[in-house]
Amino acid sequence: MARKEVIQLRRDTRSLILAFLLPLMLLTLFGYAISFDVHDIRMSVLDQDRSLQSRSLLDAFRASGYFTLTRQLDRPQQIEPLFERLQAQIVLVIPPDFSEKLGGGRTAPVQAIVDGSDANTATIALAYARAIATAFSLDVELRGSERRPPLALESRVWYNEQLTSRNMIVPGLIAVIMMIVAAMLTSPTIAREWELGTMEQLAATPVSRAEVVLGKLAPYLAIGLVDVVLASLLGVWLFDVPFRGSAALLMTMSAFFLLGSLGLGIVISVVARTQLFATQVAMLATFLPAYLLSGFMFAIENMPPILQWLTLAVPARYFIVVTRGIFLKGVGIDELYVQGLLMVGFAALGLAAAVRVFRKALV
Repeated sequence: MARKEVIQLRRDTRSLILAFLLPLMLLTLFGYAISFDVHDIRMSVLDQDRSLQSRSLLDAFRASGYFTLTRQLDRPQQIEPLFERLQAQIVLVIPPDFSEKLGGGRTAPVQAIVDGSDANTATIALAYARAIATAFSLDVELRGSERRPPLALESRVWYNEQLTSRNMIVPGLIAVIMMIVAAMLTSPTIAREWELGTMEQLAATPVSRAEVVLGKLAPYLAIGLVDVVLASLLGVWLFDVPFRGSAALLMTMSAFFLLGSLGLGIVISVVARTQLFATQVAMLATFLPAYLLSGFMFAIENMPPILQWLTLAVPARYFIVVTRGIFLKGVGIDELYVQGLLMVGFAALGLAAAVRVFRKALV
C-alpha cells in the first residue's frame, strides 16, 4: 500500500509541490510578514519652547532607536492632518514654559498624542515614550547633585536575549504549518481513489483497514519529517533562531504530531469523497484552530473562558510548547513529558479515527 501511494504521489506534481515547497514558502512568508517588534515609529514634534532642555528631550527620543523624527510642527492645528494622512504615529507636544519649570524645580508636563487606530503600535509607542520621559526626568533631577538614583534596575532576559519576535514566531510557525500541510497531504488520498475509479480495486485488496490506512500514511509521514528538518534548518539559517535542544526529541515529538494530523486528513478524505472538497475542508479544519486557538498569535490567558476551554482540543497548542521549548530553552523530556503524552494520544486518536471511518466497501 505504501509503495502504491508513493507511485501515485510521484505522478502528482501538485502533491509534490504541496509536500516540499509549500511549508518552506509559508515559513519564509509568515516569518518575514509577522512581527511584533515595533521600530522606526514616525514621530512629529510641536516644540513650543525651543530651548536647550527641549532639544535634549528630543535627542533622548532619537537616541532610543525606536522613534524617527519626521516633522517639526509650528501650531496645534497641524496635528490632526498628520494622523489622517498617516504621516505620524505619535506627536510630542512640548509646552512653551518647559525649560522654565524644569529650571525652577517644578514638574514640566509633556503631552504625547498617539494615533490609536493601530492599538498594538500605539500601546508600544506610549510605553517607549513613558520610559524615555522617566529616564530623562531622573537625569534632570540628579543632574548637578551628588545624590544617586534611589533604585537601579538591572534586567537580564533569558532564552530570547534580544526580545526578537521572530525567535518566538518561527518555532510556532513550524507547528502551525506542519498541522496544516499534514492534513492537506492525506486529505485527497481516499477521495482520489473514488475520483480515479480505483476504489473497487482497493476494496478487493487482501489487506485490513488498518493496513490500508498505515500504508497510505507512511510515505506522508516520511515527507512530513523531512519538512520538519528543512523548516528547522531554514529557521536557524534564514531567521537566526537559536536551536538549543535535542534534535532527536524534536523529531520524535514531530512524528507523533504528524501521525495525528495525517490521520485527521484521512478522516476528512473518507467523508469528503472529492479531492477539491477534501482539501478545502482540511485547510479550514486545521488553519483556523492552529492559527487562532493555539497560543501562536494570541495569548490563551487573554481569551474568554469558553475559548480557553476550546483550545484544550487543539493539538497545535501543545506542539508549540514543544517547538519553542526545544528551540529557545533547550528543555528535555523531563519538562515536556506532558506534551509528549498528549502527542502520543493525538496520534492514537487520529489513527483510530481514520481506521474507524474507512470502509472497504463501495457505498
